Amino acid sequence: MTYEKVKQEKVADVVAKKLENNILQGLWVPGDRIPAERDLATQMSVSRPSLRTAIQQLEKQGLVETKQGGGTYVRNFLSQTLTDPLMEMLQTHPDTASDFVEFRSIIEGNAAYFAALRSTDADREILKNCFEAMERAHEDDDPHEEADIDADFHLAIAEASHNVVLLHIMRAMVNVLREGVFYNRMQLYTRRGARDLLLKQHRAIYDPVMSGDPDEARKAAKAHLSYVQDVMRDLEREEMRQKVSQQRLERYMNKAKK
Repeated sequence: MTYEKVKQEKVADVVAKKLENNILQGLWVPGDRIPAERDLATQMSVSRPSLRTAIQQLEKQGLVETKQGGGTYVRNFLSQTLTDPLMEMLQTHPDTASDFVEFRSIIEGNAAYFAALRSTDADREILKNCFEAMERAHEDDDPHEEADIDADFHLAIAEASHNVVLLHIMRAMVNVLREGVFYNRMQLYTRRGARDLLLKQHRAIYDPVMSGDPDEARKAAKAHLSYVQDVMRDLEREEMRQKVSQQRLERYMNKAKK
């Protein structure tokens, strides 16, 4: 019997795979500066030339970028292929906003389901801290901070699902939400009675994830997104009424001048 010769991997290739895994697993996120070359080489017990070669490989893959004199940063590698085209589509075709929220319901419902099944003690600690921060913002009557933590909360759920593909799609969607492409999240958080209801909805997602009830977690996530979709429709109708009223006022003022 003959055996194929076992090929020894180069140190730089092994290092590149480990660094790539940090990015794919969400340990380093877009915008993060990776540790300094000397520190990272020491942590990984490799030579600086091997580490430098590994980082160059990641640069060629579009995962990181090195800024002259400013270190190496994780790139938003989905921006050009997913986030940017999605934001452009939503801006030029506002009627697709409802489709976006419907897609969120599919993704986030499953994220909550798997988070309830797979979350570790560390994941639950992150979620606990995130939800408690949301409660503090609510008590402080700070809708801006509460809306920002809202996005962090949904991303933490995705991280706890331990599905790499789902995580990066969710991260791209959160970026779209933060940009406020098709609706301003502050409009949602400043509606009368909405903040109390949104906190209750987030609690309804949080509790079953923490207790390990996947079906209830998915149900709560879908109910939350259904509410968001209803509010979006109300905002669209309200905006249309405002436009019609303004046009009537302009006609009235023009008529009064004659």
